[in-house]
Amino acid sequence: MDLGSLFSALLMGIVEGITEFLPISSTGHLILLGELIGFEGPPGKTFEISIQLGAILAVVVIYRRLLLDLALNMWRPGLQRYYVLNLFLAFLPAAVIGATLHGTITGLLFNPWVVCAALILGGAAIIAIERARPEPSIRSVPEIGPLAALLIGCGQALAMIPGTSRSGATIITALLVGVERRAAAEFSFVLAIPTMFAATAYSLFKARNDLDFSAVGQIGVGFVTAFVVAYFTVRWLLGVIGRIGFTPFGWYRIGLGLVMLVVLALG
Repeated sequence: MDLGSLFSALLMGIVEGITEFLPISSTGHLILLGELIGFEGPPGKTFEISIQLGAILAVVVIYRRLLLDLALNMWRPGLQRYYVLNLFLAFLPAAVIGATLHGTITGLLFNPWVVCAALILGGAAIIAIERARPEPSIRSVPEIGPLAALLIGCGQALAMIPGTSRSGATIITALLVGVERRAAAEFSFVLAIPTMFAATAYSLFKARNDLDFSAVGQIGVGFVTAFVVAYFTVRWLLGVIGRIGFTPFGWYRIGLGLVMLVVLALG
């Protein structure tokens, strides 16, 4: 394994860790970065699945106490039951749509041009919704009602379009239904755990005959890097989101999308 391949894996892990839980699209960034640096990882989506698992585990570690509390107490009447019910309802739309349309979406939309368009349109939506959103009436995840949870789940389903951003879609939909910013971010991050584990398991099943773990160095570097970077990224976002809001991410998406359109056109 040459140093160039390991460095490329490091870059991909950093980008995955930063972008997976920010509303700027990890899939979009990985497609664009891979296009720019000519990245070639192990076949069969082995590398992509590995770094995504690293990012997921970072959130599991951050919310380990909450997850344990939910697992132990969701069977009893109380806030934990409402929390889990909301997670289940928000998970359903992406699970149903993903199982039926995953192959079609992957075949038609996974290219840099679609990513650029989704980045720009999503950025404009974030800016507009941050300015026009209603005054928050929901301050915690258990307060989210069944209808609101389903709507957030429908927003999450839109993230199957590369460049949309799973976290961006869920957070912005949550803001639209009156969820306060920090609660919206928390719900998005915790919802990512079952959603991304399910998506990863589905990808593993689909690619089971093509997986290749021969490039252990590449996989290990990407996995560890994604885990560490995602951990600190989520910690940082939870600490500042109440002050900065999501508008800066909207402008970033628009700028990146426009720059990449120029790069693709010139290339």
